[in-house]
Amino acid sequence: MSSAIESVNPYANNSQLSELESEVLWEYAKLGDKIRRITALAKDAAENPNEGLLADLRELEKSMKLVITLYRTSVWMIIQEQDLNNQQEWEAEESHERSEVPEHSVSRSFISDEGDSTVHY
Repeated sequence: MSSAIESVNPYANNSQLSELESEVLWEYAKLGDKIRRITALAKDAAENPNEGLLADLRELEKSMKLVITLYRTSVWMIIQEQDLNNQQEWEAEESHERSEVPEHSVSRSFISDEGDSTVHY
């Protein structure tokens, strides 16, 4: 569905225009023609919707909802797994720190006659 403007430059033989000016005007004319055709197609699509296309788009929408739900679930699972790993690391560090320092251990320092300076109770 091409028009004559696509193949023939109507400004080419105009003596008042340079070659560059005629080319630029021709490009504007082709652009204007394309916009008119797009407008006509959009108007036609709005007035006469394509039922097959609409059904396909509805199916696509359902699929996208499923994909988004699965994506959100995956992200949630990753976050939960990271939280669990962080919790386990924290508990392991706490356990390690508690095992290094006994809770009821008391050290006292003094110098005895034998040269021993630390006694543990």
